[in-house]
Amino acid sequence: MPALQILVLNQISPAGLKRLPEAGYKLAKECASPDAILLRSQDLHAFAIAPSVKAVGRAGAGTNNIPVDALSRRGVPVFNTPGANANAVKELVLAGMLLAARNLPGALRFAHGLAGNAAAIEHAVESGKKSYAGIELAHHTLGVIGLGKVGCLVADAAIRLGMQVLGYDPDITVDAAWSLPAQVKKAHSIEELLKASDFVTLHVPLLDVTRHLIRRASVEKMKRGAVLLNFSRDAVVDEAAVVHALAERTLKYYVCDFPSPALAGAEGVIVLPHLGASTREAEENCAVMVVDQVRDYLEHGNIRNAVNFPDVVMSREAPFRVAIANANVPNMLGQISTAMAKAGLNIHNMMNKSRGDMAYTLVDVDSPVDASVVAALAAIPGVLSVRYVPLETASRG
Repeated sequence: MPALQILVLNQISPAGLKRLPEAGYKLAKECASPDAILLRSQDLHAFAIAPSVKAVGRAGAGTNNIPVDALSRRGVPVFNTPGANANAVKELVLAGMLLAARNLPGALRFAHGLAGNAAAIEHAVESGKKSYAGIELAHHTLGVIGLGKVGCLVADAAIRLGMQVLGYDPDITVDAAWSLPAQVKKAHSIEELLKASDFVTLHVPLLDVTRHLIRRASVEKMKRGAVLLNFSRDAVVDEAAVVHALAERTLKYYVCDFPSPALAGAEGVIVLPHLGASTREAEENCAVMVVDQVRDYLEHGNIRNAVNFPDVVMSREAPFRVAIANANVPNMLGQISTAMAKAGLNIHNMMNKSRGDMAYTLVDVDSPVDASVVAALAAIPGVLSVRYVPLETASRG
């Protein structure tokens, strides 16, 4: 079988890329007809995504740089790596809290500017250090908005540092609920959390409902002198509202990972150059995770962690498999089964799941599937894509 073509648009860790066997895959930075695309930050909205593309994998959590809706209409899953960089982000959040609590940015600038002999520096230190006295994290309250993988890790770490933790997430998953430390107290609203917290950290995706989640009215509900941390997405916070609150000294610090003109030079802003996932370990974890997911899809049709498809994983029970992406409408399974029966195919096993408007079906049959059957399935109204994935596809490498 010809090698599958993988278009690699950004620097992806070799730890992930080496999981694609050379015998079955060909990696390229330029490719006219790739089978899949791997990327990190490349903007695909203005990119001509070839009709040959069967999957897109992002080595990271956010997919704002990918035209997910357009790919969904083509029946193409978009994979991401939720949780793969969670520990790196957690550690940076803790660093941000410590920077703010101990007034370290100003203290560092002060110490860097010291000059003179030992006696002069000692005198300057003793007279100047009182300006940078801070607080300890222990016994203060941290409010965590968004209790996914990162939020849960941050909550756990804060508790270990002796903090009180309030959590708010109306859409918390069962897995996240199990991961959440029992000491985390539930806030019934964002307003309740903001009023009670000395530090507030945001861990939500950027959606229409979360854009400017923290705005002027929100900041006005926070404790005077509180610290706001945003290692989620820049637009989750209304920067103008935050800069105003810092100028009025109602907010002590805004710590974030997203430099912008509005924040440049503003008093009380601690901004980092998008370092959230910038560790060797996180980059390797993301690369390994996304490559494994894309490979499993290409070879077996299985889907894990696609932002636009349901999770569907079915063990092989026959060597001949068909993968079908379709609109989530009535009688789709009946039409698929009928088309296969007309072709004389015996269904050995079938799995179908849906997610919103999207449904996905895996079918194992007992005999080879002719191209005419694939065409007949693709012609069913509402079917978005059909792939024949015989077991020999999974034998690459």
